[in-house]
Amino acid sequence: MTEFWTIYWMAVVFIMGLCLGSFLNVCICRIPKGKSVAWPPSACPNCNALIKWFDNIPVLSWFLLGAKCRNCKLPISVVYPVIELLTGFFFLTIWLIYGLTWFTPIYAIAVFGLLLATFIDLEHMILPDRVTIGGMILFPIISVLFPQLQGETTWAGGLKDSLIGLAAGFGSLWIVRELGTAALKKEAMGFGDVKLMGALGALFGWEAVVYIVFVSAFIGSIAGISLIALHRKGIQSEIPYGPYIALAAFSWLLGGFNLWDAYLRLMGL
Repeated sequence: MTEFWTIYWMAVVFIMGLCLGSFLNVCICRIPKGKSVAWPPSACPNCNALIKWFDNIPVLSWFLLGAKCRNCKLPISVVYPVIELLTGFFFLTIWLIYGLTWFTPIYAIAVFGLLLATFIDLEHMILPDRVTIGGMILFPIISVLFPQLQGETTWAGGLKDSLIGLAAGFGSLWIVRELGTAALKKEAMGFGDVKLMGALGALFGWEAVVYIVFVSAFIGSIAGISLIALHRKGIQSEIPYGPYIALAAFSWLLGGFNLWDAYLRLMGL
């Protein structure tokens, strides 16, 4: 592929990510409220005025409007363009790593779901079933259609590895949840986190589950201690764990599997 076409496809993928990031904003706002993500059209959350197409261009419209609604002049949160840019960045990075393969659109779906889960969990302390249960259903099916996703050559091998990963992800976090709840005498972790790990295991396999569990626990511990030290959270405060799982999954997707392979070689496994 020539340099021109490389740059061209990079731009296409990034812009596609921005557009899907705009739709992601709609999903994040509406799904927790049980609203349709297809209808009605996008509107200002403050005055409910419908947003014209030229005011709904990802990132660009936010700057052109001065971060304010054209109708009511109230501020538009910077979170909207940030989510659009994050989606564009992750889509572009996946394309650069995996290229024009079946892995790219499949992992793009996973990124979309992880970003959706992250921002809903941060705001509402819930993980939507359409991401968690949806992933546990979708990824084994995809593994049947594309067994190479699991490093297999047959549909049966792809399904087997996906189901083993699902069981490992779901089971490992379920055990952590039950032990934590027994020790703390209160719910230690939401069941949505357990289902999310099951979905990720179904996509990436059991080895990724081990990596994601440990990395998410490490990141979560650092973040929790930091928030307590800064007096942003008390020691008994609830902290959403979904974003840390998602961050660990992102790191696996963007090259963490190389760290896992290096670890196995170091241990002589």
